[in-house]
Amino acid sequence: MLIETKINLESDYYDHAVFNKLKNYIEFYDALSYSIMSFISMGTMAALNLDTFTYSSIKGTLESIQDILMKGRINDGYTLLRKYYDSTVINIYTNLFLSDHVSLENFIVSQIDNWRKGTEKIPSYQKMIKYIRESPKLSRITDLISSDLYDKIRRRCNDNTHYNFYRNFLLNDNQILTINRLKYLDVFSLDLDAIFVQHFAYIFTLNQHYMSSSDYLDSLEVGLTPEEDSQYWVSSFIQQIFDNVIKVVRPDLALEIKKNTFMKLD
Repeated sequence: MLIETKINLESDYYDHAVFNKLKNYIEFYDALSYSIMSFISMGTMAALNLDTFTYSSIKGTLESIQDILMKGRINDGYTLLRKYYDSTVINIYTNLFLSDHVSLENFIVSQIDNWRKGTEKIPSYQKMIKYIRESPKLSRITDLISSDLYDKIRRRCNDNTHYNFYRNFLLNDNQILTINRLKYLDVFSLDLDAIFVQHFAYIFTLNQHYMSSSDYLDSLEVGLTPEEDSQYWVSSFIQQIFDNVIKVVRPDLALEIKKNTFMKLD
């Protein structure tokens, strides 16, 4: 027989900004997953863009974080936050590795395609993050991103995943009234933003065409001549998240992204 237990949370717990952020990020990855579907993942035999299912999976992880935090399980939330962080690193790494190795002489990049097929594992986190941070293609972004900050975030996620401190147990007990959960949600919210910003900056530096609106292709499909430069127009959901998150959280990164893109990002 299931026993209902009372959830004891601060009266303004559900008013915390982290819940609105999660909603916005969930909607962003959902829209991105759909909008890039037609772009071919060069270097693989995938019928659809590899990132289509990557982003829909990330959307699912963020939904799980939302559900867990709604129950006051901040410790479990951090375990899933590590999963979100690792999935963004894998996404950046695979796109970078394909960009570095695909060519007319090397049409299929076996390491990534084998990973797609399930016959080869992805490299360790340490190898992937080292590869990303040492990439000349991403150096402008890397120079602005504090590796120490992201190392601290991952350690914080690991502390909660592995219960490295007793307080990690307490953060999963939603009946304890003596825990200042809002303080921990403040940190969680900042960590969530940092992971999202890093992912956005790296992936749209590597794949600027992922910003594209559908206007150009829509015109071609109905036999109309596309408007001049419409291939460089940016999807409204990307512009919106750029305005509301990237410009606000990291205006320096926003300037760098704008400065080095051929897309018409405002």
